[in-house]
Amino acid sequence: YKMAGDSRFPDVDTDGSEGSEEMEIVVNVGGVRQVFYGDNLNQYPETRLAELVNCLSGGYDSIFSLCDDYDPGKREFYFDRDPDAFKCIIDVYYFGEIHMKKGICPICFKNEMEFWKVDLKFLDDCCKAHLSEKKEELEEIARRVQLILDDLGVDASESRWKRCQKCIWKFLEKPESSYPARVIAVLSFLFILISSVVMCVGTIPDLQVVDAEGNRMEHPTLDSIETACIGWFTMEYVLRLISSPNKFHFVLSFMNIVDVLAILPFYVSLTLTHLGAKLMELSNVQQAVQALRIMRIARIFKLARHSSGLQTLTYALKRSFKELGLLLMYLAVGIFVFSALGYTMEQSHPETLFKSIPQSFWWAIITMTTVGYGDIYPKTTLGKLNAAISFLCGVIAIALPIHPIINNFVRYYNKQRVLETAAKHELELMELNSAEGKAAGSRSELEDLSREGKEGPFYSSRIKVSHSDTFIHLLSEEKHYRTRLQSCK
Repeated sequence: YKMAGDSRFPDVDTDGSEGSEEMEIVVNVGGVRQVFYGDNLNQYPETRLAELVNCLSGGYDSIFSLCDDYDPGKREFYFDRDPDAFKCIIDVYYFGEIHMKKGICPICFKNEMEFWKVDLKFLDDCCKAHLSEKKEELEEIARRVQLILDDLGVDASESRWKRCQKCIWKFLEKPESSYPARVIAVLSFLFILISSVVMCVGTIPDLQVVDAEGNRMEHPTLDSIETACIGWFTMEYVLRLISSPNKFHFVLSFMNIVDVLAILPFYVSLTLTHLGAKLMELSNVQQAVQALRIMRIARIFKLARHSSGLQTLTYALKRSFKELGLLLMYLAVGIFVFSALGYTMEQSHPETLFKSIPQSFWWAIITMTTVGYGDIYPKTTLGKLNAAISFLCGVIAIALPIHPIINNFVRYYNKQRVLETAAKHELELMELNSAEGKAAGSRSELEDLSREGKEGPFYSSRIKVSHSDTFIHLLSEEKHYRTRLQSCK
């Protein structure tokens, strides 16, 4: 680089004789040369390229604050940056907008735009969406890595109760943290299955018993198994509530609401059985208890806590509300049209089963969904033709939105696998960098001792860990977690 007073470079022209509007500059980015004119670059004076036009009058200090090297003979500025990204960024001077080429990492492209001081508002909307998606992936990777690091770390300043609380939370919420936690997760899964099976088996008449008043009730053995399962669910919920770091968020969580709905009917029915008879008639108490027992089906949704497949399906359905809405709209229009036509065409037959249009809705629903119970069917020729057209239209209406829903499921499932792999890879890199840092520190200490008194105290060989332009920003520097972003590969 040219320093002050360096005779290898001719003096920079500082008299301003050449107007900045007509100035021609040459930019070499990663070996790719581009020629620009001042009138184009000055459209956006805040950008780095526009600053190059006026930096010559400021001397070499001003020049080298903007570029990596400079050839005064050719007036050529050198930059050690990505040439592919640069080719996209310079479109802003000609077209007023920027498009990312396929294959460029969005995070790297954002960093390149920041280096060239080009505002992100010039990025096209489709590219912004891609960048936003990549940011969300980075945040998810950072969140997963940070959770793992928080579990591994032990804060000596925390009280004994806080440490115990954290251990219980890991034990119940994170089966991958230890072998006993994995055993507890399997037991919880088995209790959910047993409870669901007992609920179904208890409705078989041959396995029920008759009480003193002649009413059928569940077998005492099944009732005992049910009580044991509810006891396990109650203990599990209470321990998780006590150990949760954010109790307000815990109570309002959907899966925890499902847990409460699975437990609450048992205690409410138990209370009504023992105390309700004093407040209302016995028949009303039995009806209320029976209605509450039906609510036990909510516990089957507890399986979603232990099944990544059910969680993926739930997310795919949430992301597919638009497609599901289209499906319901198609079916609603078809049901209304074909039920009205079926009612009109069947009125001429003396033994018609289409008594009214609302009653014909049921026929249209089971026909368009290709179920066809056969309880209502057309008897005239025109009615049969209408039925044939209705179930053909039903097949088409159901098939159209199915493909986007399947795509959402596959995309989310694959994304979760990629995020898990990226999080594990980040942890491996952290361990590798930590080991390299320790080895570099020990080598530098030995070299300092061997060279002491020969080359001065400021000479030491230290290995500096280089990082790429992208890293997970959410991992705080206070803990020295700053690693390369592997998910961009």
